[in-house]
Amino acid sequence: MFTGLLHLHSTLRYVILILILISIFQALSAGNKPYTATNKKINLFTLIGAHLQLVVGLVLYFMSPLVNFSQMSNPINRYWNVEHISMMLVSIVLITVGYSKSKKALEAKAKHRAIYIYYGIAVVVILVGILTMKDRNAWAV
Repeated sequence: MFTGLLHLHSTLRYVILILILISIFQALSAGNKPYTATNKKINLFTLIGAHLQLVVGLVLYFMSPLVNFSQMSNPINRYWNVEHISMMLVSIVLITVGYSKSKKALEAKAKHRAIYIYYGIAVVVILVGILTMKDRNAWAV
């Protein structure tokens, strides 16, 4: 079960990154154009995908043999115990706040702006997390 969830989590990351980038591109290119049902659906699918990724990640976190708080001096263990989950939680909170602000905004321009700002910051946090993982050689675990 652990291996299957790990593969699902790894596959979903690419889906989420693609959805976030599509959402950001749509919001940036929209400008003053109306906020359409397609915009709303793409942004909602991004939100749902991010939350699904969170649930799968939390299940993996509590099942993982890598989560061991007694070895925090080891950079790889510290990455998986603290840094990875913290950065990904921050990015999911940003996606959620961005979607919520977009939903509550009255003007189309404000809706698009909320998406590209919050989703943009979220994708930067995700990419920093990925690059940090690569720097620590945490892929090898």
